[in-house]
Amino acid sequence: MTNTIVIGTNNAGKAREFRAIFEPKGLQVKTLADFPTLDQVAETGQTFTENATLKATAVAQATQLPVLADDSGLMVDALNGAPGIYSARYAGDHDDAKNNAKLLAELHDVPAEKRGAAFHTSLVLIKPNGKKLVATGEVRGEILTAPRGADGFGYDPLFYVPAEGQTFAEMGLAQKNQHSHRAKATAAMLPQFDQWWED
Repeated sequence: MTNTIVIGTNNAGKAREFRAIFEPKGLQVKTLADFPTLDQVAETGQTFTENATLKATAVAQATQLPVLADDSGLMVDALNGAPGIYSARYAGDHDDAKNNAKLLAELHDVPAEKRGAAFHTSLVLIKPNGKKLVATGEVRGEILTAPRGADGFGYDPLFYVPAEGQTFAEMGLAQKNQHSHRAKATAAMLPQFDQWWED
């Protein structure tokens, strides 16, 4: 029985969030950075869960280790749910500054009361034998007209959570880990995790 879990990401911010969850369980957390020869997985799914499943399955087969992959994105009400599954490549590939600039440009004439949005996460865990666990989480907020805060990544500086009075980028990691879409998906996953891990 391995004690290693692979997080299917090269994103250091995501890896840090998942390390904080799994290392206390005695698990060694690896990421795609530990497997530089793996091929990039084409995210051809139509939903967050489909894309996460494609990623997790490919990495589990290649590494023969249990894998957690997530697909997350920002769904903006005024943009009919865009950028959605294309959040990371909205203005080019994984360029946070350009993605944020494009989002602000798209919303430049949208009034504050119509700037509602949701962050969504689908988590998919897959073992090499195909045993699968899926959990999702979502958090509502608003898109600001200018970035605030220096922590976080992606759209965090623009995503304001009214109940907290802060953007994700103004929260420290511990606070974000209590309120984020990824935290909610993780909270939904954890009660089922031990059983999935043992099976």
